[in-house]
Amino acid sequence: MTDYLVVLAIALLPAGGNVIGSLIAESARAPGWVVGASLHAAAGVAIAVVSIDLMPRIIDGTPIGLAVLAFLAGAAFSVLLAKGVGLLRTRLRLRGSAGAWMVYMSIAADLLSDGLMTGVGSSVSSALGLLLGASQVVANIPGGFASVANFRDEGVHRKKRLLIAASFALPVFLGASIGFWLLRGVGGEIQNAALAFVVGVLLLATVEDTLPQGDEPAPPRLISTISFAGGFAFFMLLASWLDAGS
Repeated sequence: MTDYLVVLAIALLPAGGNVIGSLIAESARAPGWVVGASLHAAAGVAIAVVSIDLMPRIIDGTPIGLAVLAFLAGAAFSVLLAKGVGLLRTRLRLRGSAGAWMVYMSIAADLLSDGLMTGVGSSVSSALGLLLGASQVVANIPGGFASVANFRDEGVHRKKRLLIAASFALPVFLGASIGFWLLRGVGGEIQNAALAFVVGVLLLATVEDTLPQGDEPAPPRLISTISFAGGFAFFMLLASWLDAGS
């Protein structure tokens, strides 16, 4: 049980980056183009996570048929997720557009993958789990900023925005728990299939929701391009540092 509590403590690190970004968004009202640029930066980080970190790991250690099926299942789940978000938003009369809530869900999917990797990595060694968790702190700041600033622009009350910021801990705790209790004793193929499922959710939510939402404030093309490329390049450097450290 003590080992599990250590894993949960390590899992707080990735969520901490989102919370820091959320608090920055709360401290000052950003113009629309800044929110749009931050959404593009968050999308750049998310796609870099998929292409640099997750997919090479999945393809190298998983039969391609299993990886494809898991990815397609995740993509299909993202459609169900979008419909579910729309229904809940209508029934609970939640403020914020369906697109804003799907941006939140794409960030939650990213945190879920962070938690999975932290949980699995910690089952190998606490040092590896700590390295994986710490590497995500700075990378997750744009996502937290973009999500909360987006909700702020759409009229969501401050108390609810703070609850949204706090809720970023839930998907990473869930991922860490799954990684630690369910995936640590199974083969690498099953672990990678779980990551491929998360990739399906994360990639589709990023492309279908985060980027269109980032285009709504119409940030200058140069700014959105620099933001997206900067987010991607930053994660490349972070991944390189992580590889060197491991």
